[in-house]
Order: sequence, then C-alpha cells, then structure tokens
Amino acid sequence: MKIGTIGTGFIVDAFLAAVDSTDEAVCTAMYSRKQETAKTLADKYEISTIYTSLDELFEDNEVEVVYVASPNSLHYYHAKQALENGKHVICEKPFTSTVKELDTLIALAKQKNLMLFEAITTIHLPNFQLVKENLHKLGQIKLVQCNYSQLSSRYNALLAGETPNVFNPEFSGGSLVDINIYNLHFVMNLFGTPDQISYTANKHANGIDTSGVLVLNYPDFIAECAGAKDTNSMNFALIQGEKGFIHVENGANGCRRVYLHTGASKVELNSQTTTNNLYYELVAFQDIFKRKDYEQCYQLLDYSHSVLEQVVAARKDAGIKFAADLS
Repeated sequence: MKIGTIGTGFIVDAFLAAVDSTDEAVCTAMYSRKQETAKTLADKYEISTIYTSLDELFEDNEVEVVYVASPNSLHYYHAKQALENGKHVICEKPFTSTVKELDTLIALAKQKNLMLFEAITTIHLPNFQLVKENLHKLGQIKLVQCNYSQLSSRYNALLAGETPNVFNPEFSGGSLVDINIYNLHFVMNLFGTPDQISYTANKHANGIDTSGVLVLNYPDFIAECAGAKDTNSMNFALIQGEKGFIHVENGANGCRRVYLHTGASKVELNSQTTTNNLYYELVAFQDIFKRKDYEQCYQLLDYSHSVLEQVVAARKDAGIKFAADLS
C-alpha cells in the first residue's frame, strides 16, 4: 500500500508513525500548500517527495492510496478529487460534513471500483473487540455512559476572539464531530442505530458547540455520550447490565484498559500492544486492501454512513449549522 498524505497536523504525524510500524505500507509523498510546512514530517519519516499542488499528488503513479487529514470541511472535496483520479482513499473522521456529501463519495468509489475508508480508530481497537466479545456476560443492558473530553489547545484563542478551524462552522468544527463522535462510534458499533437521538450543547456565540451531551434511546436502554473541547475530564465508558458492568478507562478513543465486573469478580481485559491507536485501523485497512475485499470495505462504508446520519441529526437537533449545509 503506497500512500500519499494530505495535511500536516498532529494526526498525520501519528498516522505516519503507524505506517512506519507496519510491513505492508509506505508513505511515498506528502501534500501541503507550503513545502516548509511538510518538511519537518517529511524529514522525520524519510519521505522524499513533497507536493504543493494537489494535481501533482493525484498524477503521481506511485501513490495508490490518499490519506485525507485536511480540515473537516475539506474532507469531501479532497476525497472526491482523489477518487476521481483513481486513488483509493482513507479519510479522517468526521468523514464528511453532510450525508449528501458522503452519498456522493460512496457512489463514486463504487463506480470506479475504489476503496474508501473512514479513519475512525475506536472500532478497530483490539480492546474494543474484547468489549464486544464480553458484552453478553452483562445480561440485559440498562445504561451506557461515555465521556471523552479534551481541552483544546485552541480554546483560549476562541475566547480571545479568534476563530480557529476546530471551532469554526465554516470549517465544520465543534465538539460533536471532533471528539464526541468517538463515543457515538463506540455505542453504535456495539448496539446499532438508536430509535432516537438528541443533542444538548454548550455553544459559543458563533453557534459552534464547545461541549455537549448526546442521548441515544434504544428499545430497552439509554446511552449518554458527553464530549468536550472546553474542559478536561476523567474519560471513561461504562456499560451497565443486570449481571455486571464493563468499565473502559480513558474513554472510547483509546480503550486503554477494560475491566469486566460480574458479581464480586473483576477481570482486566487487554490485548493492545501499542499506544498508537491509528496502527490498528491501518492494519485493518491494509488487510482489506491486500485481499481486495471490496465487500468488507463497503460494509464499513454502510456503517459509517449510518453513524453520519445520526451525527447530522444530532447536530441539527442542537441547531448547529455548517456552511456545507447550504450546498
């Protein structure tokens, strides 16, 4: 798998570290609007080619897969251009700003017989799979609680009157799509689509959510997902059943430690050997890519589509509008 990257943020650094840790992937090129912006990462990971033109990246025959990690609002445009140029795509979460955008990307990928993946770490983590495997031991589920909060390094800039991309409706920012989406994936991958979803948010004057709480109603239980970019918290996930509960330390994003409590018993579940969460999703994508398993790829796409539908419904429930909603 020969990869070209779009973006130079911290997530690209983590992705390139994951690439370096595998035997089946290599990054051959990077794109940045300015060469000097990408040079540090290129030097760190010994990537020889830096493009300042997207067209040149897409024309590079060495690049098979494009990893899109640009600002949220640009995911759709960059992924669409890559697909149109015959490249497979790994797109960072949130996949797109609207369901309509994702519909277009999925149709294009299938038309051109290309693979399209959402880079959401949670569902590919070995410890998340252990949660799935042990869920039946809890009996009837009654409550699910998740909290993933991380004070943004750009929050003070927002308070000072600036509008960083992560807090900008024009760039499809906010706490729900940037951080609470991990909680939503955690719950929906375990339990499917809820009957109803609502979102109550703390909103800045520009209309963006800096923190908020999702409530997902299922036939027999309720799930609550809190996410914040304006405060820190003791991150966790709790699944409570009539016969016990599962406690995930550090939250849905990393599933660092998982504890199964049944009766007086407490068992630690752990099969993760690296702290780089992106490693596990990359290994999963590599395997699908190597086997040319389009069926599994498109099954993951269907699932990502169902999650995005809930994200958009929740965002609209809270009255949060993106510029992309108008297109």
